Amino acid sequence: MKIGIIGSGAVGQKLGTAFLAEGHEVMLGTRNPGKEEVKKWKKENPKGQSATFGVTAQFGDILVLAVAGSVAESAIRLAGTSHFNNKILIDTTNPIAAGAPQDGVLSFFTDLKESLMEKLQRQIPQAKLVKAFNSVGNAQMYKPTLKGGPPTMFICGNDENAKKTVTNILTDFGWETADMGKATAARAIEPLCILWCIPGFLQNQWTHAFKLLKV
Repeated sequence: MKIGIIGSGAVGQKLGTAFLAEGHEVMLGTRNPGKEEVKKWKKENPKGQSATFGVTAQFGDILVLAVAGSVAESAIRLAGTSHFNNKILIDTTNPIAAGAPQDGVLSFFTDLKESLMEKLQRQIPQAKLVKAFNSVGNAQMYKPTLKGGPPTMFICGNDENAKKTVTNILTDFGWETADMGKATAARAIEPLCILWCIPGFLQNQWTHAFKLLKV
């Protein structure tokens, strides 16, 4: 598949490299294709491409939103909202507010009555959003190696076929998937980022992941 990644930071680069490793075509979208970290990524991943957000959104059969939550809506506008129509968009974002954590606890600019994912889905209603990759650090996003076996990625979204496609991607990436239902469930999934970050801020422990245990 052609994978277009909106965002060229650590998460975008990590997922871009992962999709290349799985044999997909990848374009890394950036506001500035000439910046040094993008050049470095392309040197390390010679099959990878880079372009502006708009070109990347047009390129991808599947798109990945990998920007800070605070600029997610503006990134979509910059990419061109119509370019998301009828495409799967893997939403990795979290609505992290500005400011330092308190006792290791981040603040969000959303509340439990509305998630960032729901806002984005309203912005691009014809896109097929699936929340994923928001509750783990980029180091463990691809082929995580943890003592307890494959960790669980919690996903949600309104399109069942889109979630099946993302589940297959997660399986290829070494994850098990727990489908939490419609986009409304992002109100619960996004705060997992807060929980995941607490051991990092308090104990400098950033290599863990969540696991859903079943009877």
